[in-house]
Amino acid sequence: MSAPTSPADLYRHSLRLLLDKNIPAWVALWAEDGLMEFPFAPDGWPRRLEGKEAVAAYMRHYPDHIDLHDFPDLRIHQTTDPATIVVEMRGVGRLVESDAPFDMTYIAVVTVRDGHITSYRDYWNPLAVQEPGTDFTGSSR
Repeated sequence: MSAPTSPADLYRHSLRLLLDKNIPAWVALWAEDGLMEFPFAPDGWPRRLEGKEAVAAYMRHYPDHIDLHDFPDLRIHQTTDPATIVVEMRGVGRLVESDAPFDMTYIAVVTVRDGHITSYRDYWNPLAVQEPGTDFTGSSR
């Protein structure tokens, strides 16, 4: 199967990789100079990751902390820029440490060029990381 090239198809593929806990393949979807931003990140959490290596380091231990089961309510909106999409979704699963349910709502603005993610602004709910077992970033909070 060839790699998806449209932003919407690439994004759907990225979600499948997260559900499969295939973080190296998910990171491989990123451009070398890709930028990931978290405008609502609480104190002690990263707000900006510059480059594929920084994204890889951030995501490396994600499956050890959050066991994702599904992304229901996925809506992908095209924008006037064909390389950019706006995504609305929920991520559901469980927190590995406590076995508590995980249910997060996201809005993301994602830009894809030449089949790779170049920009990802993730507007997730910072209140959800107050639960024990959610800190997979190694933050200093």
